[in-house]
Order: sequence, then structure tokens, then C-alpha cells
Amino acid sequence: MYDFTIVGGGIVGLSTAMALGQKYPNAKILLLEKESYWANHQTGNNSGVIHSGIYYKPGSFKAKFCRDGSRSMVEFCQKHNLPHEVCGKVIVATEPEELPLLKNLYDRGLQNDLPVKEITPEEVREYEPHVSSIAGVHIASTGIADYRAVCLKYAEIATEQGADLKLNTKVLNLVKTSSGYTIETNQGSFNTGFLVNCAGLQCDRIAQLTGIKPSAKIVPFRGEYYELIPEKRYLVKGLIYPVPDPNFPFLGVHFTRMADGTVHAGPNAVLSLKREGYNKTDFDLRDTIDTLTYPGFWKLAAKYPSQGTQEILRSILKPLFVKSLQRLIPEVTAADLIPTHAGVRAQALQPEGKLVDDFLIVPDENALHILNAPSPAATASLEIGKSIAQQLPAPS
Repeated sequence: MYDFTIVGGGIVGLSTAMALGQKYPNAKILLLEKESYWANHQTGNNSGVIHSGIYYKPGSFKAKFCRDGSRSMVEFCQKHNLPHEVCGKVIVATEPEELPLLKNLYDRGLQNDLPVKEITPEEVREYEPHVSSIAGVHIASTGIADYRAVCLKYAEIATEQGADLKLNTKVLNLVKTSSGYTIETNQGSFNTGFLVNCAGLQCDRIAQLTGIKPSAKIVPFRGEYYELIPEKRYLVKGLIYPVPDPNFPFLGVHFTRMADGTVHAGPNAVLSLKREGYNKTDFDLRDTIDTLTYPGFWKLAAKYPSQGTQEILRSILKPLFVKSLQRLIPEVTAADLIPTHAGVRAQALQPEGKLVDDFLIVPDENALHILNAPSPAATASLEIGKSIAQQLPAPS
């Protein structure tokens, strides 16, 4: 009988296992992951950015967790000698109509107590010599990290603390008992006093197995990236972002220097026809029906018809993708870019077509469900894990 069982071996699940082990050293802790290695989905396919929190509404979970998490993540990487760098980031306006939006971002950065400053086009070029802009904002606290390496360290620490971490173990059913849950898996059954659902792209389905009806459904959006060829990596020194469209819930294509020295460009945001579909041809009948029969999806699509169409065309037509990147760095050409991995974002969507904008953590009897943990969940993973541990009762 386990005191706590965590479903999901991404960065939030592993951080939670570690945090629970630190808070309750004598607790019996189990973590179940259906894949053959850790961080196989959202965590292992994200942009690797240590976000500052400039985009998030002051007072929101995202803003607080991200601000605190950017500091604790850097400290964790320093302590354990993991690949990372606090390289800073520029957000640049390229059109006059973007200037008020850029000012709003700067003001939000101040409200969130971040090290932000407004910079001129000349100052932008001091940070990023090849960027074309009419104004910019610099955020000194943004960085990059290898989140797969972070997850391996989380797993190592949790194991050293005494937790049982099991790969290749898929949850098939959850049965409520008088003392918690029986978890039926492809590797046998486990009994637990408390369940923590950190299942990411499958979190709403895990929640349904406990008998609750989630207030939002996971709709998967694939983010596709290109990579600069090695000869052109000099064009990007750190992180370069456009001013995001406030009427669209994604940040727009940008340049990211990764912890391994490669430079990624993207992502776009297109509907994935498979929750774990990283290729354009990936398809799953259940996942597709789930999305296309959900009223919230069609209401969302009706809100953003032009933006959605643009994202699809950018996915199909490389010249359109390149054109978006040339707004930031005019020198970039199609020949400089090669396709690289894609990621899939588990976006919680409400029935009325509204995207859940903040972390969504739902308590239930003997269970806690993390039903929306998109970016900046990796940055904030240490803080999220600690927060979850603080919410759970001491084992009896």
C-alpha cells in the first residue's frame, strides 16, 4: 500500500515525487509512467526556455510560479551542474501598431517584479546584431536549460529518497476504495491512499477514471519547429521573440538558442489529430473524435478563423513560415532552415470555447488533478511540485 501515487513521468510528476519525498521522508511514494523513459512528451519536446513570467497576469499562479521558478530552476541547475544559461531575451516590435502592446508587456514585467527594460533598435542590435526592429524590451532573467537532464536528476533524487518509479506502466483503470484507490495497470495493480494526476496530455482521461467530470477537455496543439543550419547559428545569440497577438493564445514564431547550442525557429500552432502526434501525418481516431465532437473546439475555431488558417498555411508552406521569421531577422532564408522535432501542447479548453489561461489544479476525495499545466510548467516545476506537496495530507 502506497501513501501517494503519481500518474505521469513528465517534469511536474517527477518534481512532485521529489517534493513529497522531501516533505514526508517516511512516506511510501509510487510514480507511474506509461512510456519507456522520462519526459517523453511535453517536457522532452518543449523549447527549453527558462521563462521569466512577463506574459502572465499579475497575481496568477503562472506569474508567481514562473517568477519564483525561474530562480529556483537556475539554482537547481547550478547545484547539480546541469546544462543551462541565463542568456536574457528580447521581445521586439517590427510594426508601429505593436508599440502599445510592447509597452503593455513592459508594464506587466514591472508589475511582476521582473528585471525588464525598454530598449531602442540600436540597443536591440547590441543584444542581437541581426534583428530588425523599431523598439524592444529586454528581460535579463530569461534563460535556457536541458529539461530532459533536469527530469533525470529529479528521478534520481526521488529514487534516492525511497520512491518507487516505474516506467512502461500504463494506467488502465482506477477503482475507489475505502482507503484510497486501486490502480489497475498493464503491470499489475497497486493500492494507494492518495492519487496525484500529472498525466499531461491524458490528464482529463485519468480524471474521468476517478469518476469526476473535468470542467475542461484537453485539446492537443502541435508546435512545429525548424532549426538553423550550423553555418547560420551566428544569427542568434540568445532568445528573440515577436510581440504576441493579444487576440491569439500563442506567442508567435521566435528564435531560441537551445542548451546544446542549436537554434530552433518556431513554433506555429496547429491542431493535432493525435494527442501524442508529433508528425503531421499522425492520426488517432479516438483523439480526433474527442476533439471534433467537442463544442468548445468549434467555438474556439470560430473566434480565431484568420489566425487558425494562417497557422495551418504556415505548417504546409515553408515560405510563409520563413516570411514570419524574416520579420525578426531579414537575413534568414529558406535554405538556412531544416525541419526539426515538434512538440504537442496539452491545452485545456472549456465548453464555451475559452482556453484555460492559468494552471488548473482540481482537488477531489483522496486525489488531486493537475488539469492544465502548459508553459511555463517546466520553468516552474520545482514550485509546482512544492505547492502540490503542501496541499496533500500527511500519510496516516
